[in-house]
Amino acid sequence: MIRKSRSAIADGSGNFSIAETLVSPPVGDEVLVRIRAAGICHTDWDSQSWGKKLVMGHEGAGVVEMVGPLVKNLKVGDKVILNWAIPCYHCFQCLAGNEHICEKNSAVTAGNKVSGGHATLTSTTYQGQPIERSFSLGTMSEWALVRSAACVVLGVEMPFSSAAIVGCGVMTGYGSVHNAAHVAEGASVVVLGAGGVGLNVIQGAKIAKAGSVIVVDINENRLKQAIRFGATHTILASKEDVGLRKAAEEVKKMTAGRGADYAFECTAIPELGAAPLSMVRNAGTAVQVSGVEKEIAVDMSLFEWDKIYINPLYGKTRPQIDFPILMELYRTGELMLDELVTRTYPLDGLRDAFSDMHAGKNAKGVIVFSA
Repeated sequence: MIRKSRSAIADGSGNFSIAETLVSPPVGDEVLVRIRAAGICHTDWDSQSWGKKLVMGHEGAGVVEMVGPLVKNLKVGDKVILNWAIPCYHCFQCLAGNEHICEKNSAVTAGNKVSGGHATLTSTTYQGQPIERSFSLGTMSEWALVRSAACVVLGVEMPFSSAAIVGCGVMTGYGSVHNAAHVAEGASVVVLGAGGVGLNVIQGAKIAKAGSVIVVDINENRLKQAIRFGATHTILASKEDVGLRKAAEEVKKMTAGRGADYAFECTAIPELGAAPLSMVRNAGTAVQVSGVEKEIAVDMSLFEWDKIYINPLYGKTRPQIDFPILMELYRTGELMLDELVTRTYPLDGLRDAFSDMHAGKNAKGVIVFSA
């Protein structure tokens, strides 16, 4: 049975509308998910300008309503969290443990760049024509047709609004600490930017039992929020502080004059792509979390001496392994998810949600669909 689905449709030229799409039943390894909540991210805002019409949204959670004949690990009624970095499990990178950069399905590697990925689903239509689903998910829609590999069973009691945000900002932040940087117990950590991703880097550092977590931001309210999520020290920066060099001097004062062991850039400001290098000690590790994809000038003296700079994607997630870890951390109270959801919106409130996101009002906004 074809489902009529109210969806957020990007026009490719910087705008979106709420309109009806038609979603076909699943075939092969596809799964039909009734979306219950969809996270709101800056990437979703950007997706309006990707030069094509698409169903928006790449963070989501819902309930399996139908499964294709090749699906073996899911059943009708399963609650699931959706994962946008969909592994094939067979390519070179998947076999090397790098499922987040799958050579076949990834939407952001192998030339596929922020779209529907390698094998775009065409069984969603809009105005009589096939339409892509953002990152092969399209979660800002009442119904989503996805590959079974995009689904991770929600194994603990958790509101859908909290589950929806696991599959991007939470995983990116936590994974950057634990899977990419391997932050050591007792280490000093600097986090640049206390938005949705930065707060989860902070949480990840706290869970890793870092000795100090120093958070830098230009927004005083965000710094107050950072303390709630595990920051031990805060630095209120200035927009006039080019490259955050003055803030770096403050960091050195807090770390015996040498700099931190690790620094994470979470601002998504290209001009700050090299800033974490100025925050770390010799032989320290700088992590570019927010995914700057722009040519920038880098003062190579910032690498002196023996510093490591890494640019991990999506916290190097292996979803079937890492998502259950996050669920268990939530169950035990070590990972705060409910508290990250500042406000929920109906689908018709997406413009307000984007406005609040740009104004920095929310740690995380979430679209909630009725049951």
